[in-house]
Parts: sequence; structure tokens; C-alpha cells
Amino acid sequence: MNTFLLIAQIIVSIAIIASVLLQSQGTGLGAVWGGGGESYHTKRGVEKILLYFTVVCIVLFAVLSIANLTVA
Repeated sequence: MNTFLLIAQIIVSIAIIASVLLQSQGTGLGAVWGGGGESYHTKRGVEKILLYFTVVCIVLFAVLSIANLTVA
């Protein structure tokens, strides 16, 4: 069971990495300090699906991590 959880956690982590890298970047690091906030952009279509997929993968990763701790 522990091996299954570890393999599932590796697969989910790869999915998280891929989904984060596929998301659009905006203006880059300059937006962190207040630049680039002149327009409001809503997520539609594929961007919205990718955002939800990323959130679901992160929650699944957390659940798998907790399950891995309790089984071990």
C-alpha cells in the first residue's frame, strides 16, 4: 500500500509541475511589486480548466501525503 501511495504521489507531483508551467505568465516578476495591475483579466476556457486542475492536484497531493504518513 505504501508503494502505491508513493507512486501516486510522484505522478500527481509531475502533474502539478506540468500544470503550473503551462499557465500563462502575465508580466513576470515586475507584477510582484505593484507593476502590471492596470487591467483586470478573467480566466476563461482552457486557462480556467487548467487552474481548477492545478487546485485539484494540489489537494490530492496533500491528501496522499497525509495518507502516506498514516500508513507508514
